[in-house]
Amino acid sequence: MPTSLDLFADGPGHDQCVPPRPRVPERFRVTSRSAGLGMDAWVEALDQTHVAFDVGASRRAGDGPFEGSIVRHRFADLELVDCAASPWAGRRNAALVASRPRDCVGFQVLRKGVELVDVGKLHVQLTPGDLILWDGCEPVDVEVPEPFVKRTLIVPRERVLAACPRLAELDQVPMLRPTAGARLLARYLDALALELPTLDAAQDVAAADVAVELLRAAIEPSVPTTRSARRSEMRERVRRHIRIHLQDPELGPESIARAHALSVRALHALFEGTGESVAGLVRSQRLARCMEDLRQPSAGSVTEIAFRWGFSDAAHFSRVFKRAFGMTPSHVRRSALEGEPAAAPA
Repeated sequence: MPTSLDLFADGPGHDQCVPPRPRVPERFRVTSRSAGLGMDAWVEALDQTHVAFDVGASRRAGDGPFEGSIVRHRFADLELVDCAASPWAGRRNAALVASRPRDCVGFQVLRKGVELVDVGKLHVQLTPGDLILWDGCEPVDVEVPEPFVKRTLIVPRERVLAACPRLAELDQVPMLRPTAGARLLARYLDALALELPTLDAAQDVAAADVAVELLRAAIEPSVPTTRSARRSEMRERVRRHIRIHLQDPELGPESIARAHALSVRALHALFEGTGESVAGLVRSQRLARCMEDLRQPSAGSVTEIAFRWGFSDAAHFSRVFKRAFGMTPSHVRRSALEGEPAAAPA
């Protein structure tokens, strides 16, 4: 066989009573006698883990044997993907984007070798340590003229735009500046690659939240500012303020407006037409955190959890929780303590 593609998927879950074994990431391995022939397996691997490309041999390299490997860790709704390969070239034109779209944004760090990228009117040569942002719905040509290694954080576009709404006003993702925020995200991904195999579901969510916040810090200095973008950025600042201060029982429109030097009326106007309200954001974030803790056997009683996340009345908490989730907090807590999933009662 001229090519091969092997995939090793995650193993089964673990009993809660024994220490969990590390999760096994997905691994793709491709070999071919020629970089110009029989590359269907590499096309498939790239399609599954990055985006779809038409693949061929690099113009700047010989037509020797090809080897490629990809390791993918999934955590929450994000992916961390390590890729290493012999020289190759790929094209993702508009027709291929239309037939094989992927609504995501990638933050890539080149760790070894050289990668040539043509996107729009930009021609970029990446060398070790360089960072680039790519759009899964954007045509691009890439060429790897020598063996390379890269690491990529792949994030759903919806989540990127929620963290950095100014991106929605651009026709093309920006070239990243080599800021401290971008370098910090690259270092965080290195640490994340080591720790992800042992994280549980709750830790996955926390790790993903940190990654998205660092991605925002990496992107924002490279995005031009407009009046609409400033309003979007202010809304995101308010959302972050709410997440940080959820435990404060006094958190509400008045305290949020005061913290951002706004009137309460201006704060409400900021969210007009978005389908959100300030009070609704506070309530939904608190309920989400309560749900997380209710599912953790060691998180305390229902009342302790409610008070921890800013609810000051247990009866009120129970009513709004049931209205939001269709089940009582006591039902969720009891299921967690019994080691069973909390299905909504009939």
